[in-house]
Amino acid sequence: MDLFSGCGGLSLGFEHAGLEVVGAFDNWAPAVEIYRANFSHEIHEIDIGTGEALSLVQEMRPDVIAGGPPCQDYSISGKRQLGDRANLTLRFGEIVASVRPKWVVFENVYNIERFETLPKLKAMLRGAGYGLSARVLDASRCGVPQKRNRYFLIGKLSEPDGFLNRFLDDGLTERQLTVREYMGSCLDTEYYYMHPRSYSRRAVFSVDEPSATIRGINRPIPQNYKKHGGDKADVDAGVRALTTRERSRIQTFPASFKLPGKKTNIELAIGNAVPPNLAEYIARAVVRFTETPEVSNSEYELF
Repeated sequence: MDLFSGCGGLSLGFEHAGLEVVGAFDNWAPAVEIYRANFSHEIHEIDIGTGEALSLVQEMRPDVIAGGPPCQDYSISGKRQLGDRANLTLRFGEIVASVRPKWVVFENVYNIERFETLPKLKAMLRGAGYGLSARVLDASRCGVPQKRNRYFLIGKLSEPDGFLNRFLDDGLTERQLTVREYMGSCLDTEYYYMHPRSYSRRAVFSVDEPSATIRGINRPIPQNYKKHGGDKADVDAGVRALTTRERSRIQTFPASFKLPGKKTNIELAIGNAVPPNLAEYIARAVVRFTETPEVSNSEYELF
């Protein structure tokens, strides 16, 4: 069950790992439209904070509840104040504690570790009987050609803390995946522009490195753009911005993934999504654990 599913990156990754997604929940209509265009199971367009939403999850009795509550209140680009979105993290914990699936997978920005909401979530899950493993993972070492750090908290009933750490670490690559290695010559350019959070950061990247984090905006090169010292090329040397579809591919959505709706909404949905390949990495760690008999307690390490 995918809570706060957005356009479906987490769901798609779990499906690719062989798990059956039985349903999803989100309350943003443009993301729901994209999700419905790509999956056959039901997505509920509903406020997850309602009793009706809880009842729906309880009725389905999923083995795994996964989700990434909206993260703007934790984001390095936000105001770093806790508000209603942070409360949705605790709502996620409440639903898990009520339904008590075998597994829980929580995803968010790495910056969440700085906020008081995370210890509260951990306490709720431990109180419900879950052992917990936590990692901040660089997506570019998990099959995604993008420098994107994300926080994962994975729990399983009746396990000690740290139970999944080895499985989360074993598959990481030593090298970061580059755009060229993942996409080949599909971009038909050696360098491309990605609008930075501020002009103190570079904006021109090479296909021979991971991309910067795909965000929810996609702007053309400003006419008055001044080269940053870290730029890989001059903007007048054939550099261009990426298309919406190219950005979705760097997020590891397949070329066949349908993207209906307004361009600005699609860009935001793509930028907010969990890269499917990163979600698949997590799901495969879960599968490997379930297929490994008699995992020794001596291998557990607390986080």
